[in-house]
Amino acid sequence: MTGIRKATFAGVAFAMIAGAALVIAADPSTRFARSGPGPSAPLAPSGPPATPKFEIDPTWPKPLPNNWILGQIGGIFVDKDDNVWISQRPRTVNDRDKRAERGDKSICCFTAPSVIAFNQAGDVVRSWGGPKSAQGYDWPQNEHGMFVDYKGNVWLAGNGENDGMVLKFTNDGKFLMAIGKSAPQTNSQDQARVGRAADMVVDPATNELYVADGYFNHRIIVFNADTGTFKRMWGAYGKPPTDEKITYDAKVLPQQFNNPVHGVRITNDGEVVVSDRANNRIQIFHKDGTFIREIPVMRDSTAPGVTGSTVFWPDKGQTYWFTSDDPNGQIHILRRSDGAVIGSFGRVGRGPGEFENLHNIAIDSHGNIYTAEVQGQRVQRFRYRSGLPLILHNVVR
Repeated sequence: MTGIRKATFAGVAFAMIAGAALVIAADPSTRFARSGPGPSAPLAPSGPPATPKFEIDPTWPKPLPNNWILGQIGGIFVDKDDNVWISQRPRTVNDRDKRAERGDKSICCFTAPSVIAFNQAGDVVRSWGGPKSAQGYDWPQNEHGMFVDYKGNVWLAGNGENDGMVLKFTNDGKFLMAIGKSAPQTNSQDQARVGRAADMVVDPATNELYVADGYFNHRIIVFNADTGTFKRMWGAYGKPPTDEKITYDAKVLPQQFNNPVHGVRITNDGEVVVSDRANNRIQIFHKDGTFIREIPVMRDSTAPGVTGSTVFWPDKGQTYWFTSDDPNGQIHILRRSDGAVIGSFGRVGRGPGEFENLHNIAIDSHGNIYTAEVQGQRVQRFRYRSGLPLILHNVVR
């Protein structure tokens, strides 16, 4: 078959496709089932686990409408309907790329809105927002993070020099609320604002907003998602947060979060999972901030930045986790039970399936993974093919 190049990265088979998609079936001797848009069935219950397989989908997304062009991608999230949302940074589009917008005799391009949602076919189904359209509230200097809650509300933040807010919008972009404001940074004890927040998640069980805070502060902070009222906060190991400056040392597990506290998600069974990116670790808590355990990831073998964001395999037990590794341009697959890295895929580069500044990742209900790049200024989809546990699609993610 022409136009196909296969490569294996650290134990994960990965297919790079030019033109048509290539389906890589699971080894029938394994105990796991293939999952995807169609029906799935358990395979033979014996044999070792299969090698997880993902493939780049070069057809997704479709070309942007209106001669739009993207800047750096600051956040990505997949909502309950499997729409893929991104927050991008219009101010990072260079003049050469927006010649038509600046009035040159050129077909392309025009800066896209800050918030864009794609459906599974790769079409743009929502688009709004940006520094030029904000009225009555502060738009972030540098967009960062993206979350769509169980009510369909959209949350954004920023990691610009004075970004101290988290913004809440309706699904179609109507401004609802700001927690904090644009102003000089304060400290990790401030309960009225954030400090260059990186990520956020809303817990549907309690309607509370958890913020990974951030590029200036060193904490998780929790607010009421309707009123913005402060509820609680904590630092690493559940300790009170401090503003201690930390220098990465592979032999030492620091007693506080490093900058940035880059990601936060909540598992189906109520564990708060924090991506402490610059410490190459994931810390896990109860919702009240009580420390449960931590997962160091490749601390003795690579530079800091391995745990940029963490997402969960969408089986009932969320038995495998994925984390984004910027310096190595890889996505690592972790076994939830013990934190072991069972495989990795990707590499630094500019081609399909490669990453230039891999920033954040997201996952849909079929196990397909979506990636957001800063310097690469693009979003990509990696289709899941085989090797991980069966997904039951009546399970709430």
